[in-house]
Amino acid sequence: MISLERASQLLGITRQCIYQQERRALKRAVELSPVKNMVQEIRRYMPRIGGKKLYFLLKPKFITHGIKLGRDNFFSYLRNERLLVKPKRSYTKTTYSKHWMKKHPNLLKEVTPQAPEEVFVSDITYVQSQEGVHYLSLVTDAYSRRIMGYELSDEMKATDVVKALDMAIDCRQYQRDTIHHSDRGLQYCSKVYQKKLNENDIKPSMTDGYDCYQNALAERINGILKQEFLLYECKDLDELRCLVEESIFIYNEMRPHLSLGMNTPNQAHKKSQVHKHLAFN
Repeated sequence: MISLERASQLLGITRQCIYQQERRALKRAVELSPVKNMVQEIRRYMPRIGGKKLYFLLKPKFITHGIKLGRDNFFSYLRNERLLVKPKRSYTKTTYSKHWMKKHPNLLKEVTPQAPEEVFVSDITYVQSQEGVHYLSLVTDAYSRRIMGYELSDEMKATDVVKALDMAIDCRQYQRDTIHHSDRGLQYCSKVYQKKLNENDIKPSMTDGYDCYQNALAERINGILKQEFLLYECKDLDELRCLVEESIFIYNEMRPHLSLGMNTPNQAHKKSQVHKHLAFN
C-alpha cells in the first residue's frame, strides 16, 4: 500500500491539497444526499420516467434546497447511483386489415393539428395479467397527447373498442371539426364504429396500409404506458383495470412531454381554453 505522503509526491500535489479535495467531495456528497429521495419520490408514480423529464421536474426543488446541479451532472449522478432506465422495445401485431370492409383515406397527409380535439388517434395494444392476455383500446388527442378515452377488455370486439371512443367523445371540451385517425383494423372499419363517428360528425381517416409508422403517435402512447407505467403483474382483469386507470391519470396529469414544451397533456389541453378565454376578454 502506498502511503499518503508517497502518493502526494507521485501526483505532484501536497497532502493539504488531498485533504482539501476529500473535504470538498464529502461536502458535495452531503449537498447531494437529498437528491436520491427526490428521484425515488417521482419514480413512485412514474417508475421509468427519463432523465430529461426528471431534471425538469426536480430543478425547482434543487433551487429551493440550494442544490447546484446542472443537467449533465444530474445525468452523471443518475449513472453513478444506477438510477438510469434502459429502454424497452417490444412489438406485437394487434391489427387485422385484410378484410372486405371499407377503408377510408389518410386525411393526415395534408392535416397537422393546431389545437386540441382537431385530431384523435386510436390504437389497440395488448397487456397481460396472470389470467392471460387482455386488450387496451386508446383514443388520444394528437395535439395535446392527452388520452381522451380507453377501454380494457378480454377481446378486441368492435363493441369494446367503441367504449373508448364514447369516453373520448364525452370528454370533449371544444366544439371543433374532428378527424379520427386509426389503422385499417377490423374494429375501426366496423359498422358500429363508423356509425358512432358519423353520429358525432367525426371524419374517419386511416393509414394507407398496414404500416405502424403511419400511426406513430398512437404507437408512441402505447409504448409510454407499457414501458413506463404498466410494469406490475396483476392477478386478474379487475386489478389490471385499476392499474390502467391510475396510470392514465398520472400520464395525463403529471408526465411532462418534450414535444409539449415540458407541459403535461392536461396542461396542453387546457391552455387552449385559456387562450380562447383571453381572446374574448
